[in-house]
Amino acid sequence: MLIGVPREVKNHEYRVGLVPASVRELTSRGHRVLVETGAGAGIGFPDAAYAGAGAAIAANAAQIFATAELVVKVKEPQPAEWAQLRPGQILFTYLHLAPDPEQTRGLLESRCTAIAYETVTSAEGGLPLLAPMSEVAGRMAVQVGAHCLEKESGGAGILLSGVPGVPGARVAILGGGVVGSNAARIAAGMRARVTVLDRSLRVLDGLDREFGGNVATLFATAEAVEQAVTEADLVIGAVLVPGAAAPRLVTRAMLQGMRPGSVLVDVAIDQGGCFETSRPTTHAEPTFVVDGIIHYCVTNMPGAVARTSAVALNNATLPFVVQLAELGFPRALSANPHLAQGLNLHAGRIVHPAVAAAMGAEPLPLAAALAG
Repeated sequence: MLIGVPREVKNHEYRVGLVPASVRELTSRGHRVLVETGAGAGIGFPDAAYAGAGAAIAANAAQIFATAELVVKVKEPQPAEWAQLRPGQILFTYLHLAPDPEQTRGLLESRCTAIAYETVTSAEGGLPLLAPMSEVAGRMAVQVGAHCLEKESGGAGILLSGVPGVPGARVAILGGGVVGSNAARIAAGMRARVTVLDRSLRVLDGLDREFGGNVATLFATAEAVEQAVTEADLVIGAVLVPGAAAPRLVTRAMLQGMRPGSVLVDVAIDQGGCFETSRPTTHAEPTFVVDGIIHYCVTNMPGAVARTSAVALNNATLPFVVQLAELGFPRALSANPHLAQGLNLHAGRIVHPAVAAAMGAEPLPLAAALAG
């Protein structure tokens, strides 16, 4: 199979769909890989490294979209890329379609087969291709939140760890999944006062056992969320409904009870955000202020640590890329029901039920898509 890797064009996005080690794995299996010039240069993977791994170097993205059977990316395609996708072409990347009707329409019009990293499942019920970036984003959320709390960033001037005689910052984490548990790990390690809220008693019990009581856990009733948010110096939104838009847990009214200069970090912004006042931001302009509260809502947070993120993502995606290259569509998805859950769009129809519900459309049954 001919696999194409275009350079990412989203604002300040330096990750790359395939790193040279992944290219070598594919070319050693007899597949051809075409990489756009400069695709990995921002994170220390020059064209020479790709050529050494067996890839051909394309002069531009148009060459890749025109010839590749499988396009492997990191972030959702931008408008200029929608127009270049074609019927029968496989797109494998993060999509986050539920809160993005414009992108959904663009991809439907292309009639490509779009498989989303974030809805591929595992035998254990997890999301193995979302997990590596969720780990990065959860850990980063504490790092950027601590910076935003500094006075020069407009924050309240609070040190996350505190010092002897002065308590650490209060951190409320909404959601105890991969993002939330990683955020709790870093925040607790920095000696902040951490509370994690979740609606799963199993998740809360696991966190209590892991942290030995150093992290408080609360069942996420509306009252508990409101109290935790209004008392917090830093709130991290870490909720996820796979494939669907994130629920809005923090209302604008709650901001009135927070200390001016407190910080909201919305890791759920890729799925629409879990704060009523959230709107997508970029690494170029990561924050904005509403009612005296700083909001950090960057839609590609792991892009800030792009080399770490790209390698971690490739570790998870490569086995699925190999399956797609070896078997093609639909055989790869028929052979692997967990990969099949990643199928969001096919031949101008929405397949994933959560995306279809968000768009008010009737989904094409997975079996029908796989049957052609």
